[in-house]
Amino acid sequence: MNEVQVDLAHAVALGSIDDEDHNSVQELLDSEDPALRAAFLAEVQETGDVLTALAEVTATAPPASLRDRVLAGAGARPRR
Repeated sequence: MNEVQVDLAHAVALGSIDDEDHNSVQELLDSEDPALRAAFLAEVQETGDVLTALAEVTATAPPASLRDRVLAGAGARPRR
């Protein structure tokens, strides 16, 4: 795969493709080159796995007061 295709796979994994990129992805998936298609799908999967792992290790719990602040901002009564 070339650098543009790798970047496209990363965009797919992030869920951030536009219509033009969507057409490029479809061309890759419709490619008659099974090795290219497999490499693209593997890159999307690996990128998704890395993003998931990153999210898991960097996640933090929201502050306990967040729910009450959100409800207050929406005009609802806080839970007691």
